[in-house]
Amino acid sequence: MSLTPSPAHDAVAAAPEFCAFDAGAAPVSRAARRFVLDLRLDLRHAGSRSVVVRGEWIGPADAPVVLVAGGISANRHVSGAGGSEPGWWDAQVGPGRAIDTDRLRVLAIDWLGSDGSLDAPIDSADQADALAAVLDRLGVARVAAFVGASYGAMVGLQFAARHGHRLGRLVAISGAHRAHPYSSAWRALQRQCVALGRSEGGVSQGLALARQWAMLSYRTPEEFAERFDAPAVLDGEQARCAAEDYLESCGRRYAARWTSTAFLRLSESIDLHRVDPAAVRVPTTVVAIDEDRLVPLSDLQTLVESLGAPARLRQLRSRYGHDAFLKEEAAIADVLTEALAACAGGAA
Repeated sequence: MSLTPSPAHDAVAAAPEFCAFDAGAAPVSRAARRFVLDLRLDLRHAGSRSVVVRGEWIGPADAPVVLVAGGISANRHVSGAGGSEPGWWDAQVGPGRAIDTDRLRVLAIDWLGSDGSLDAPIDSADQADALAAVLDRLGVARVAAFVGASYGAMVGLQFAARHGHRLGRLVAISGAHRAHPYSSAWRALQRQCVALGRSEGGVSQGLALARQWAMLSYRTPEEFAERFDAPAVLDGEQARCAAEDYLESCGRRYAARWTSTAFLRLSESIDLHRVDPAAVRVPTTVVAIDEDRLVPLSDLQTLVESLGAPARLRQLRSRYGHDAFLKEEAAIADVLTEALAACAGGAA
């Protein structure tokens, strides 16, 4: 087993301390602790591989464990509680939040492939197996809940299907048992943008353009009509629409922190995802957004009807579409609070 401090290049500025500890040893403080594990996994499409998994957990050492996972761009740093670097889901994870780190112990990882070092097909099942292996190495036999949003919901469904005996309940937000064909076509075009950028010597430009395509799928026409309802203007001899500055900013920020390999492999992973809903035999809350263009309500209705355990569909409306789990803070908090009510008391 290898549990080592993260290397300097991987550190987040002013991040909580890193730690090394033996399997079964839990952090004694409520501060966020990070770890690095060397694992050997049998990947569904790529065979046996040595991988490095980076993770973080936060919360009391003796509290029920909750796995939290987001989209392919999310990482292990879910909450900035106790440090100066914000987490990607501070609205929901932290002291007194819906996922209360005063009463729950939150565990999250960086996705396999997110550092660009794994250039092989990656499946959502591989991510679920990686999480199970992490739990083994940390000495955690069972988790009270898995809360997943977007790609994280897909991985949560895989975890429930493959390792359900280790899971108390599942909350799946905007993620289904399969990738919708329309969404897969959209992602295929994004990958073509990146491939073209690679072939033409413009990797950053390809990544930036792919991200701009993605933003259009994450959000809705209604939001764009509200935010960017202005006529196009001439910039020299070229017309620019009102949304272009916003989209280009999103693209630049993304390209500055992601590699093309990571993007391609994780994008593919969404389209390779498929779970038999009947194999999910843990109580499940499924959250659907009416305006979500990537994960249609009809797919989530089918999922709930086909799950192999008691399930509840929570249907929300949001002009933010697929990104509602990040933007609709109060509505998502209500869902999580209700779904996790039993967890903080130690129930699974």
